[in-house]
Amino acid sequence: MSKFIAKPSNSIYGNLKVPGDKSISHRSIMLGSLANGVTKISGFLEGKDVLSTLQGFQNMGVKIKRNGDNVTIYGVGLNGLKKSLVPLNFGNSGTSIRLISGILAAQTFDSELYGDESLSKRPMDRIINPLIQMGALIESNNGKLPIKIKGGQILKGIHYDLPVASAQVKSCILLAGLYAQGETCIKESILTRDHTERMLKGLGYRIDTNKNKICLTGGAHLNATKIQVPSDISSAAFFIVAASIAPQADITLLGVNVNPTRTGIIDILKLMGANLSLSNECVIGGELLANIRIQSAQLKGIRIPKDLVPLAIDEFPAIFIAASCAKGETILTNAKELRVKESDRIQVMADGLNILGIENEVFEDGIKIQGGVFSKPSSTIKSHHDHRISMSFAVASLRCHYAIEIEDVDNVQTSFPNFVELANQTGMNINLVSA
Repeated sequence: MSKFIAKPSNSIYGNLKVPGDKSISHRSIMLGSLANGVTKISGFLEGKDVLSTLQGFQNMGVKIKRNGDNVTIYGVGLNGLKKSLVPLNFGNSGTSIRLISGILAAQTFDSELYGDESLSKRPMDRIINPLIQMGALIESNNGKLPIKIKGGQILKGIHYDLPVASAQVKSCILLAGLYAQGETCIKESILTRDHTERMLKGLGYRIDTNKNKICLTGGAHLNATKIQVPSDISSAAFFIVAASIAPQADITLLGVNVNPTRTGIIDILKLMGANLSLSNECVIGGELLANIRIQSAQLKGIRIPKDLVPLAIDEFPAIFIAASCAKGETILTNAKELRVKESDRIQVMADGLNILGIENEVFEDGIKIQGGVFSKPSSTIKSHHDHRISMSFAVASLRCHYAIEIEDVDNVQTSFPNFVELANQTGMNINLVSA
């Protein structure tokens, strides 16, 4: 088990290019594999989660070549996958296992899927139930991993109201809908990230979106294309918060994905008084990119609007650090989904903030954080093997007068392999120590 030792640092500066978007990298492998022809991807995230997706499709007979962040996929078409000779292991990646389940539910062969200890605790019934409604046959461990999917089933389109705001569930159903007889429609009460819909359109599949309703009809095909993966706003989030709380900071993040379904962190931090601006906005492959400049600011506590919660769901650990440095209290509710991520992110962050001397009150669906001063020395934080917890508390070192030790940081490799290198380039002082 590795750990971070994050030492105090008051100033950060520079222009940074953070790694490629994880959500888009996952989907580019999946849809590129199911397309007809050769798909070329640039800017691919070389993190463990996405490599689990890549390995899964290689195990199912797809030829994929990788040269750094450039990937070439020789698509086999919607019906060209082959049975894996081994059970499919998706490690820590919830996106992989939930989206791929929609594809595998329609194959002619049986599949078995599992993951690591953390992923095995996460709820899978949210995808299993709608897939069964479509005609899939799935066995699980009381709604958790491992799951076994029986091949040879004929799927039928359904009209489904999403009970939770989850792009993973939505995407799983849409991918199953590619194979289903008739029309598949999904209605969501709260907007979630729409990368699957955008990429399906980019690969030539007709998909109709009207406000909060998404529909497609099964039986068409996907055409290979070139995909440029923008920088991941979820990774950029750590530097957005870092520059906002540092006593002296001027950071520009280059070519970041600012898809409107992903910019909750920008909107929340602006409400808190962040000194943040966007420039050089452009559209590439259906996704909106921009440079983001962030300078030091005196943040203030807010009540986070309900409609911004799903648009920042992965960024809340970092936002909690911003709230800890803000004047006044910040209140988050309607975020119960945070309890079933790689860790219970509400409780794990609260435990870490307690160690750092920050007052907070935990709710079933959120937290209240009283902005203050990180005051307790000789602090050791437990990340519970959650990459976003590890990086968030590393960022807190910018407002500390003592070193913070963060345990179990190996999973940072799942989403941001060069986090320490980039952080130290800006002027932070983080050491990665192998236990």
